[in-house]
This record gives sequence, C-alpha cells and structure tokens, in this order.
Amino acid sequence: MKVGLSWLREHVELPADLSEADLDLALNDLGIEVEEIADQRHSVQGALVVGKVLTIEELTEFKKPIRFCTVDVGQANGTGAPQEIVCGARNFAEGDRVVVILPGGVLPGGFAIGARKTYGRNSHGMICSAAELGLSGDHDGIIVLPESVTAQPGDDARPVVGLDDIEVHVTVTPDRGYQMSVRGLARELGHSFKARFTDPGLAPAPGGTAAPAWPVTIQDTQGCDRFAARLVRGVDPTAPTPDWMAKRLLTAGVRTLGLAIDITNYVMLELGQPMHAFDADRITGGLVVRRATEGEKLTTLDGQARVLSAEDMVICDDTGPISLAAVMGGQTSEVVDGTVNVLFEAAHWDPTMVGRTARRHKLFSEAAKRWERGVDRQLCLVAIERAVQLLVEHGGGTAGAEILDLNHPGDPTMISMAATEPSRLIGVDYSVDRIGDLLTEVGCDVAVYDDRVDVITPSWRPDLRQPADLVEEVVRLDGFENVPSVLPVAPPGNGLTASQRRKRSVGRALAEQGYVEVLSFPFVSAAALSALGLPIDAVRLANPLSDEEPLMRTSLLPPLLTALKRNVGRGQRDVALFEQGLVFLPDLSAGVPPVMGVAGRPDPALWEKANASVPAQPWHVAVVLAGEFERSGWWGPGRAASWSDAVQAAREVLSAAAVPDASIGVAAVQQAPWHPGRCAAISVDGVVVGHAGELHPAVCTALDLPKRTCAMELNLDAVPLPGPTPPPVFSTFPPALIDVALVLASEVPAAQVEAALTEGAGPLLESVRLFDVYTSEQLGAGQRSLAYKLTFRAPDRTLTVEEAVAARDAAVAVTARRFGAVLRGA
Repeated sequence: MKVGLSWLREHVELPADLSEADLDLALNDLGIEVEEIADQRHSVQGALVVGKVLTIEELTEFKKPIRFCTVDVGQANGTGAPQEIVCGARNFAEGDRVVVILPGGVLPGGFAIGARKTYGRNSHGMICSAAELGLSGDHDGIIVLPESVTAQPGDDARPVVGLDDIEVHVTVTPDRGYQMSVRGLARELGHSFKARFTDPGLAPAPGGTAAPAWPVTIQDTQGCDRFAARLVRGVDPTAPTPDWMAKRLLTAGVRTLGLAIDITNYVMLELGQPMHAFDADRITGGLVVRRATEGEKLTTLDGQARVLSAEDMVICDDTGPISLAAVMGGQTSEVVDGTVNVLFEAAHWDPTMVGRTARRHKLFSEAAKRWERGVDRQLCLVAIERAVQLLVEHGGGTAGAEILDLNHPGDPTMISMAATEPSRLIGVDYSVDRIGDLLTEVGCDVAVYDDRVDVITPSWRPDLRQPADLVEEVVRLDGFENVPSVLPVAPPGNGLTASQRRKRSVGRALAEQGYVEVLSFPFVSAAALSALGLPIDAVRLANPLSDEEPLMRTSLLPPLLTALKRNVGRGQRDVALFEQGLVFLPDLSAGVPPVMGVAGRPDPALWEKANASVPAQPWHVAVVLAGEFERSGWWGPGRAASWSDAVQAAREVLSAAAVPDASIGVAAVQQAPWHPGRCAAISVDGVVVGHAGELHPAVCTALDLPKRTCAMELNLDAVPLPGPTPPPVFSTFPPALIDVALVLASEVPAAQVEAALTEGAGPLLESVRLFDVYTSEQLGAGQRSLAYKLTFRAPDRTLTVEEAVAARDAAVAVTARRFGAVLRGA
C-alpha cells in the first residue's frame, strides 16, 4: 500500500521533525514490511514549474501529430520570455495551465532535460505527464491543472501535483488487513510514537431507517452478514474530482475515473472499507444478494465475460447478476458519464468466499485484497456517510433520507489467556497490569485477574483468535528490542543420520562426475507421464498450483527431462543434470482418507486410518544427460554421452552409498521409457533398485529432446543402509598385473563375465577392470572380445609368476565353463 505522510498526519499527531529513518524504524518495529519511504520533493531535480500555454502550432509533416507550443513560465527561465517546447500530447489547449520542467532538470529514472532541436524546431524543456513525474503509470496525456488550482505561471509545481509529500510504501502481511488503510497505519504509528490517534472509523453516522434506501434481500447471511446502502440524487455528472483527492489517489497508485468512483476508492484507502457505486437509473427492480447459479454469466467492469461458480456471491436485480460481490462490479450498472443518481453500497463479506472467488476468476482487485484479509464490519454506515458527504459537497445532489442497514451480527470473539502465557513464551517478565494496558491500547476490552486475562477483541482485528495472537500483540507493542537474544542450547546428538549422510554422499559423488543438481517442482501432468510410458494413476491434488500439472510425480524423470529440454532450448548443447527427491506412489486400495477435526488430537484408530491413506514416498535419485559427456577441443574430439554413462552414474551412486562392487548387478532388460536394446536393470544383492540407459527414440521425439538422450533412476530407499565400514587392508607387497582377452557370445553381459573372473581367481585377486571391447569378422558373427586387467596381490608375500598364472587360469576356466569363453589368441 502507498500513502502520503500528510494524509496519515490528519489522524495521528506525529512529531513535526519526523525523519524518514525514524519512520522506517518505527514501521519495522511494528512488524510492517517497508518497501520504500521516498521524499517526493527530491524525485524531480531542477526547475519544475507551472506554465500557461500561449500558442499551439500543429506540425503535420510528420508521421504522428506534433505540436510546437509557446508556454508562459513566468520568471522561472530568468528572462520572462515564453518558453518554446515541442510536445506530442493532444489533451491540452491554448490557455491551459500545465506542468513544465526546464532545461537542466532531471526526471525520475535519471532522465535529464535539455535544450535541443527536434522535429525541425528548438525545444527548451518538457511539458510533463503524470507517468513522467513518477505519479502514476498513465501515459495518455500531460497534466492539465484544473480551475481550482490557484498557482500562477512560474510557481513551483511540486505542491500542485503532490510532489511535496513523503510517500510511504509498505507491504501488509495477510493476517493484518486493517493496515491496508490510512486508518490502520495511523493507528499503528500512534502506538509506536505514543501519539494521539483520531479514529475516522468512529465518526458519527446515522443508523438505518425503517424505509430502506433501496429494496434489498440477503439470501445467504453467511456470505454477506451486513449490507448498507444510501442514494444520492441529482449529482452533477460533469463535477470533477477535487484536486486534493486526485493527488492522494495518484500517490496511492489509483487512477482517477470520475467523482463517484474516485470517492469509493478514497474511502476504501482512508477507512479500509471497500465500497461500490451503482447508477441507480440502470438498476431494474430490487436487489438480491445470493450465491450464483453454476454457469451463470456476468460481464465485469474490465470487459471480461465471466462464467460464475455456485460458490461466488453476486448482487442481482431483476435482469440477473449486476456485480461480482466484493470483487468487481458489472458493466450493466456501472456509473457512466451521464450518471445523476448514485446508489452507494457498503457491505461485509465472508473473507474465505472472497479469496476463493478472486483466485477462481484470477481477479485480484484492491477490494478483494482487503476482503480476504478481513474488514471491520462496523465500518459500513461510517463509510456510507463519508462517501455521501463527499459526493454532495463536490458533486452537488441531495442525499436521500432513507438508509438501508441489513445487519446480522455474530457473537464477539472472547479469548481467555493465562496471565503467565506471554512471559512463558517470550521470556520477558510481563506483569498482568502491563498485559492489560497493551491489549487495551490495541483496542481490546480487557478484564484483568490475578491468574488470567479475559479479552473481547475489536471488530477491526479478526486475526486475534487465540491466546498466541494476544501474546504476539503484547511483545509487538512492548517492543521486540526488549526481548533478549538468547540462543537455545542445542541438545546432544549423533549428528547426521545414516540416511542423511548417504544423500549427501550421493549428491557429492554425482557433482564430482560433472552432473549439475536441479530442484524441480514435484508436479506433473498426465500427458508427461504417458509420454514416458509411465502409469497415470498418480496422486491428484485437490488445489493444484497449475491446472495443467495436477498430479504428484511417480518418477523424477518427467520434471528432470523438462529441465534438460529448457537448458537445451537456451543454447546448452551438453547437459548433465541430477536430482534427488521424493516420488509419490498411490495405493489404490487405501480408500478415501477420513475427515479429522482440529478441536483435539484424533484417536489412534482414526490416526492410523489417515496414515494408511498417505501414499508411499520413497527417496529417488535420477540423472539425465545429452550431448558430449567428454568435451571436444583443441586437444582432440570428445565423446558423446551414451547408455554406458548412465549405467556408470548408477554405479557411482551405489558406490557412494557404500554398496560393495560385488553386490551390484547390471543386466539387460526392456523397461519404459528406455530403448529396448540399451537399457539395464540395476540390482543390489539380486533386488532391482532402478534402471539406466538410453531413452527410446519415440520418447525423445514426443518430448522434443535431443537424440540419444540418456537417463538413470534409482530408488535409494531400496538400497540397504551401510553398516560400520571396516578399515581397508593394504598390502605393501608388489602386485602382479595380467591382462586377459576373452572371446565369447556378444549377448553375455560384461558384468557377468567380471563376476565369473572374480569367483574363479579367488582371494588373490585385488581388482578386475574392463578396458577394451573388440569385434571383427575374424572373431565370427555374434562374437566379441572383452579384455580385462587383473591385479593380483598377496597380503603377506610377493607372488610368484606361477601363483599369479594359476589364479588367472582358474578365473578363465570359470568363464569357459559358464559362458564358453576362450582366451583370445590361444
């Protein structure tokens, strides 16, 4: 919210010498987030003066209309001669008074003004629009000063356009809607500076009369528990908005749209009560406040035809809906240029209903922002009286004697709090009398006892619902600076759990291999799952962030591949990404979860039933890669990523998870979404924990991914956690290195050959590594050669040649017996 400090001073007696820094500190100490506090007098540098247009010459030889003007700026230019200015705006005429910045001045944003030749004429300065002065975003035309302004040519224009104030821009938290008004901010500053606050919400206002201002029926008193209205007849439709009101609206970032509408916006900013103005002559029959009929239609003031939901509240006349209640009015009853009879409406709406309606229609009006945060229901008649007075004073007309007030009040909120509760929670010794004084200052009716404090909350504080809320008010008004900064003592523990250590080790290992970690949203579409050949039976969110992705992921690959596609689309040809996170696997037999209240802890049976309906959420790790895995350069060609890199990534993950190499199995399988001939099942001790390989070409085409994109995904929760790690055993004796090349059928997996060699070599084998794969016509069709480097070492002696050769022969014998392998060249 934006507001000028001068407006706040009308309701709270702030110090005359209040600095921007002190104001900033006070607002922050009250828990209000300050976006900016700007002295508008310094936003425009140099001479900004009032000018009077003397002559206008139309320059028609250019593509767009251009005007060459002479403007009287008094003695501001030092000579008293008219100033020559080229201007493209069309909304002013000779004799109008405008705002001129002279050469040497600087507009907001650092835009310097000088004398220059443009469109064949000399231009000395600029005639300014509200947008150029930083007052609003309106670029439609320059500022033309109304007749009510008494400033003469050459006078400083800053006070005339509202650049003589301090602009306060704050962001209000969702639970403090009362702060979205001059009334609320002035009240808060009164607390901070112990200054006298004059509450505009307590202004006298006449009550409802027996004869209503307009016949109104409320069919749903839960959605609307109060509705007030009053009619003003004979308004001058040409009456302008007073200059002081327009300046305050501009400071707040609100466009001026006509006197009646501007008054409703002004009252909303001042009191916090959103209002609506109807053209009474465009209403047919009485008004009905009700829920909309599903599929009913309404064209709102923004020109959008909206299909209504049964949860929406609407105001109707005999023709149907004429206003989307609390959010935006309709076109059929809006105030127009010729409106002479204005019906003001001020009501109180259910905040939950308004919030859902605004989100459903994506219509976040200023009124809706206030309603969903809570509005003081006692303001309706005060706001009506204030709006009627302003309209009669500035627009003429006669206020109707009839006042409508349909009021269905609820019970006041009563909170009982233990007297020791603030001290217990905050750690500061608050006396019960101090607690009572602070809560009274907030506006509560307080009864103080030795052991408790009973409170009736004020109507403008719907956020006060429980003792914790009262404790927050006590510490806030007493001062956060009085709360000692004492850090709690951390309880003793064993550090990270085994699962946490494994997650970190896995992430570190993949990062060291060149993969970049990403964090994706866990939401997917049915189309994304279907494109990967994954089941679309997934957990569906009741209120998704995006209607296009209403499902929870059952695999890490859909969002991870989306991230890869986005990077490739932005010019990153070589991409290797990884992610760790939860997936959500629904149990279709679990049934619907029970409805649990909030009054207390559910009984064990209900709690167990609720937990049974929660989907399984295992922790997965996945990688995707495309392009070159080993980069090319001046040193030579690189190497494209292949299915083997995805398999190796799985090995790296399991190695980081402390899984012994002997426990890891790799076997060829067919599994969507991988290529049938380039997919491996990764197992640990015979249990499949994931898959790795090259994606199917159809998947790459469907998702617009690079050809031969590879991926790997493992279920880490299916991998046993490591036990105590035994210390490594080192031998100081030299190794015996022997290479063997085995010729065997191509379909035999290299991992199985490695396992056979390890089994046959016995305890003397220290390591085995595949270093070459060879095929040729000489080997025969369907045959290939696998070359392994065997390292033998004994812990207590230097091996003899005979011992090493015997161990090698034993290893080869096992592969020959199991796979029919023969030594190449033998």
